[in-house]
Amino acid sequence: MGGDHGPSVVVPAAIAALTRHPDLHLVLVGDQGRMQSHLAAIPNSHQARVRILHAPQTVEMDEKPSNALRSKRDSSMRYAIDQVKNGAVAACVSAGNTGALMAIARFVLKTLPGIDRPAICAMLPGVLQSTRLLDLGANIESSSEELFRFAVMGSILANAIDHKDNPRVALLNIGEEEIKGNDTVKQTATLLAQSSLNYCGFAEGTDMFAGTFDVIVCDGFVGNVAIKASEGVASMLMQFAKGEFEKNPWRKLTAWLAAPALRSVRNRADPRRYNGASLVGLKGIVIKSHGSADVLAFGRAIDEAVSQVNQAVPDRISSALDRLFLQS
Repeated sequence: MGGDHGPSVVVPAAIAALTRHPDLHLVLVGDQGRMQSHLAAIPNSHQARVRILHAPQTVEMDEKPSNALRSKRDSSMRYAIDQVKNGAVAACVSAGNTGALMAIARFVLKTLPGIDRPAICAMLPGVLQSTRLLDLGANIESSSEELFRFAVMGSILANAIDHKDNPRVALLNIGEEEIKGNDTVKQTATLLAQSSLNYCGFAEGTDMFAGTFDVIVCDGFVGNVAIKASEGVASMLMQFAKGEFEKNPWRKLTAWLAAPALRSVRNRADPRRYNGASLVGLKGIVIKSHGSADVLAFGRAIDEAVSQVNQAVPDRISSALDRLFLQS
């Protein structure tokens, strides 16, 4: 029920996902009355793989997480995460209130042994390849030990979902030199250098979209500001380009001639194709879709959930942490 569009996006995205994944079964959680007009589009061949779970309450996008946790026990978000907790489903995908989703998921599912705080991990497009960045806002401040665990979890995701052998891990900093950064960053670098991870040193902001690393780690404050600043720059450049191409007929002709190349660039950088941030560190799989996601973008979030279920990501993270604790 969350996000900017609710069932008008979620239901069509679910139908398309059922076509892509023949073994997939989905539970659509929310106000059945509001979903009803969209449910008629589900083909007869898919109906056996869809179940509707009515939830009388909805968490609003601007609602305080504490209120959603205390007062919205009958919300679609709570019901969906409860389904993961009791084993009725293998994963939850939501476009709803991020803070509320994190608070409810952490309360209901709990964190994996050795993880004090979950992190939000998303995929970024890159010149050479895509890169996973975490944390994107779950934790405003993080200790060096927590950042180290973020690196472990990001490395597991890159290996399991992105099929990267020995993923290259970097730590986001204000420079590449060892003397740069605050004490927490320097202490984290020491922990990473002494670990079995493929730690490749510091990454600067310019490295986020270069594709030279598989995983980049930072605290949630830095990550959230970095990703939103990047989205703002991308939007600005698109507006600049559109304005320039529309200035006169000659430029419009140039735009028409360049259309295939422009479409290709747009598709490579299209944020919809990278939608679906993972709340890593929980005893269960929860994927956060962007609130403004359309059918294509929400479908990508479902695909991310399917991949993480197939690769048993929480179990792999737990096993990796167990090995690290034994080594220490």
